[in-house]
Amino acid sequence: MDGLLWQKILTELASPLALSLIALAIALLLRALRWRRLAWTLAVLAFAWLWVWSLPAVSLRIGESLERGFPVRAIAEYPQVDAIVLLGGGVEGRRAGWRAEPVLLPAADRVWFAARLFRAERAPRLIVSGGNTEWSRADQSEADAMAEFLSDLGVPAEAVLRESQSRSTQENAIEVKKLLDANGIRSVLLVTSALHMRRALATFAAAGIDAVAAPADIEAVPPRESTALYWIPDARALDDSSRALKEYAGLWVYRLRGAAN
Repeated sequence: MDGLLWQKILTELASPLALSLIALAIALLLRALRWRRLAWTLAVLAFAWLWVWSLPAVSLRIGESLERGFPVRAIAEYPQVDAIVLLGGGVEGRRAGWRAEPVLLPAADRVWFAARLFRAERAPRLIVSGGNTEWSRADQSEADAMAEFLSDLGVPAEAVLRESQSRSTQENAIEVKKLLDANGIRSVLLVTSALHMRRALATFAAAGIDAVAAPADIEAVPPRESTALYWIPDARALDDSSRALKEYAGLWVYRLRGAAN
């Protein structure tokens, strides 16, 4: 089995929902074996673990811990560089017999923000990076789907360079580095979701790319007023917590493997 698929499976299994369900399954087995006290302890811990990460207050805090270092900046405050690098994850491509057009995902803000940077003349070229994984639901690569969306946003096709081989952040960095060297590009703005920026910057630095962070898709935004809803479990909060925990896990794994600084 492909190493990237194993990494994906292990990451998914480490999510709060998966861990809690696994713990509950083990608790049921322990109860069947008449280890009732241990079974009840494990079941309570599984319930508490899932409850905590489902709280909006908790998901906001862990999201802020990743996004805090990348504050919002006005477009004009970004430096002029040789190219804007846009990472995949915001658009899913076509699928024959299922989907006639690309579809926008929650992180599609990345593409819109990259287009705004380009139209503000922060760079003369825009690089889109993203291929397809084995578990992808699309035939069209992410790079091609993003390029199509960028065209609709007014970015001319001749200004866009495509990298459609990568399947992970590490491969994004490796393949983009090849493209930068081949085109004599030295300075870049790196566009990705704020939640993903820490890992992306560290991975690009390890690949020898000194990029300026241009975060999009800011998620950890506190409510105007704290209410009781802030402390009631919520499915969206659980999803937000899971993605933040996966980012921390991914950064740890990348650093362990020497793929991130």
